[in-house]
Amino acid sequence: MSAAAPASPTRFTDLTRERPFMQLWGARLLGTAASQMLLVAIGWHMYDLTRSAWDLGLVGLYQFVPALLLALLAGHVIDRHHRGRILAACFAAQAAVALVLLLAVRGGHDTRALLLGVSLVLGAVRAFQMPAQQALTPMLVSPAMLSRAMAFSSAGLQGAIIGGPALGGLLFVAGMPVVYGMALVLFALACALVLRLRYVYTPAPREPVTVRTVLAGVDFIWHHKPVLGAVSLDLFAVLLGGAVALLPIYARDILHAGPWGLGLLRSAPAAGALLTSIVLTRRPIERRVGRALLMAVALFGVCMVVFGLSRSFVVSMVALVVSGGADMVNMVIRQTLVQLETPDAMRGRVSAVTSIFIGASNQLGEFESGATAALLGPIGSVVLGGAGTVLVALGWFRLFPTLAQRDRIDAGPRS
Repeated sequence: MSAAAPASPTRFTDLTRERPFMQLWGARLLGTAASQMLLVAIGWHMYDLTRSAWDLGLVGLYQFVPALLLALLAGHVIDRHHRGRILAACFAAQAAVALVLLLAVRGGHDTRALLLGVSLVLGAVRAFQMPAQQALTPMLVSPAMLSRAMAFSSAGLQGAIIGGPALGGLLFVAGMPVVYGMALVLFALACALVLRLRYVYTPAPREPVTVRTVLAGVDFIWHHKPVLGAVSLDLFAVLLGGAVALLPIYARDILHAGPWGLGLLRSAPAAGALLTSIVLTRRPIERRVGRALLMAVALFGVCMVVFGLSRSFVVSMVALVVSGGADMVNMVIRQTLVQLETPDAMRGRVSAVTSIFIGASNQLGEFESGATAALLGPIGSVVLGGAGTVLVALGWFRLFPTLAQRDRIDAGPRS
């Protein structure tokens, strides 16, 4: 069913009847779980080979750099070609990586250079996969159902992020080849589901790749203030408010919770995000969405302040769970708003730009947390970042009034 269909479903059961969307949802669930398993396995594999924390850092860097460099070009490609086939190719490429690693382990040819090489491939694939998935969703459901679809997609994503590493850890008991083999199977199933997708596809007019066409997504975001406000708000919220990099310090030296406590702290935001996405799937936010977006980011900042000052493990857990829920409200409204405001011919390039914002803010946010912690201590770093996030949210009320006054997700500001 295409976005142009006349039906306007209002219930969750109507969403589950949208077969193409459910196929995509299942493919994303399988692909995300496999990706999480693969990333955990590669990290463990690298450390098992080299016993080097530096090499572990290189695995992340080798994935981040190609994703950043190829993002704008990927957006151009996604807007000019069949998005379903691009997504299927991404899953197929990751299945090939899992197969190469499986054969290398079995043949005794696994090396540091191989793991870094496949990390480059995974980073390049990510540049295409994320925007392709985001740009494909609005083509499978009606605009009235898009917010519910985004929330349901996020619920599956969070479940896969939580369950994928756990499943990978269990499979490690049977050996590393079993983990790579399972990832291969899941990627293959995801690829098969996407290849079976049927939706209305109109080939875009051919035009040469130029700087202007590649940067069209940046230009669109800059000149559409609600989109710019939503995307930049998320950038600063993650950049200032993230405390993930400092969780080991809190678990060991402040909350005295040990490795077990660190695991719970790391999973708390994802648990809050998963619960909230389930609620939003059933009861999407339909009115005053601009205010809800800004207040969710402000609440996220408050949670970071509470977490930074807390000496109680229970209070810290609650603060992180609530922060994950607030971040999910931000993510669902932002993604839905961006997709509805963007013409279909531009969705790939705009999604590519937003993926750059998300990737850069996560990486730079960890650096910002570490740098300020070195100057102010971990508590000062988290509290200052949380307070800064609250101030940014309040400032966006004045800087982006059209965003703050947005009433419905698919309509303009309140009259």
